Amino acid sequence: MKIFNYSFLTGLSPLLLLTVLFLFQTNGLQSQKPYEGKIILAAFAHPDDEGTVAPILAKYIREGATVHLVIVTDGRFGTNDYHDHEAGETLVATRKEEMKCAAEKLGVVLHHLDYQDQLKSAEGYDGHVPHARKMIKELYDIIEDVKPDVLITWGPDGGSTHMDHRLVGASITQVFLTKDWGEKPKSLYYYGTPSNLIDDSESSILRGQASKYLRTKVSYTDEDFDKAFNSFKCHYSQIDPNMTKEDLRKWRDKNGMFVYLRKFEAPKADSDSVFD
Repeated sequence: MKIFNYSFLTGLSPLLLLTVLFLFQTNGLQSQKPYEGKIILAAFAHPDDEGTVAPILAKYIREGATVHLVIVTDGRFGTNDYHDHEAGETLVATRKEEMKCAAEKLGVVLHHLDYQDQLKSAEGYDGHVPHARKMIKELYDIIEDVKPDVLITWGPDGGSTHMDHRLVGASITQVFLTKDWGEKPKSLYYYGTPSNLIDDSESSILRGQASKYLRTKVSYTDEDFDKAFNSFKCHYSQIDPNMTKEDLRKWRDKNGMFVYLRKFEAPKADSDSVFD
């Protein structure tokens, strides 16, 4: 531990002494909250999808940033082998309450939209396309209103190739590309999994990314992980009720205490050839 010698302060006038002490205190507060005033907007498809990046959302909140979380769908088709829930409106109500609980424990500002799982794809063009177009326009309005510094969403793999994941990621990308936003948002990041950390070769093709693309590797602490775990446990209808903190840690172990992101990179200059 570094020990500072403050003996030089004894010769200062009371006014100058107060000024110096104030500057020391201000500098200490700034170092604890380096991202005060910054805004992140993370957008995902289903209630519980935020768990993929929850540890770094907790980290940035701890470091002073405000995090807005957009969840697009209502989770109505989220049935599984752990529980006997049936798809439909009752499950929608359950998952909305679970998402509120998770957002509160994580400390994010929640925007839970009302789009159906699978974005009405079973209803064909006349059901799906108007639903999807409305979603894109609502995402645009939210981003324009929140004015985040950074966007985080699914990449083209969707984490698991899930159609809703991929559509939400593509929709956020379209909103980002639709105009020059200037400084807010300045950056778009996609969640990713390094191919070399996926054992199964088929899964690596379906959802992996080469390490040269995943150049943003954000670390988090045990405190951040604990906060993410407590938030994730709110999604009771979607998880094994016997899951422990160690179970979740083992599931994430291959990534270490990191979340990998790929930054969207715009061209730096105009070109007249695809071979440049």
